[in-house]
Amino acid sequence: MQTKNNCIMETSNFDEQKSIQTIHEMLQVSKRKFQSDGILLIVWGWIMTIHYMVSFLLGYSNFTTQLKHGIKYFITGFVFIGFAFTLYYIFRQRKKVQTYIGVSLRYVWVGMFFSLVLVNVIQFRVLQEINFELQHPIFMVIIAFATVVTGGILRYQMIVFGGIAFALLALIASRLPLESQLLMESIAWFVAFVVPGHILYSKRKS
Repeated sequence: MQTKNNCIMETSNFDEQKSIQTIHEMLQVSKRKFQSDGILLIVWGWIMTIHYMVSFLLGYSNFTTQLKHGIKYFITGFVFIGFAFTLYYIFRQRKKVQTYIGVSLRYVWVGMFFSLVLVNVIQFRVLQEINFELQHPIFMVIIAFATVVTGGILRYQMIVFGGIAFALLALIASRLPLESQLLMESIAWFVAFVVPGHILYSKRKS
């Protein structure tokens, strides 16, 4: 009877160790996959950093209204290019290894996108307009949340700290006029996306 109990305990310990090892291996696979996906952090980080920085500088420029609108349309075009590249990248990656963690992260960012849309819908229903001075800090908080969750799931402290910095800059932005909020957003995207993106992408083959 004692021998049987010992066998059961050993089997239980073995199963527990095997489960922990499996989870660890899945996490490592997801980390390596995310390092390759760092290109998306780089693309979106630079697009949004430049987008908000140019928008901020235009607010203090002496350009004609027509020229300002032309520049805004031009940089907005890069946002659509970013969406097109993201869809192309996901389409190419769909046949590669898909992990539970990777799929979970996809839901986090899809959920974030729809949350941003809902913020605008709710604002319009309540205020009958879009208050951009309120919209930008709220958007930043939602993006910061998704970033921290991503870093937490993957155990990437660099991503977590980037998300925290994004949130702190959102708090600062909430006390500033719209033009200055754009500067805070530009800095936030650079710190939370561009820097970690380049570091992760450089480690993809190491």
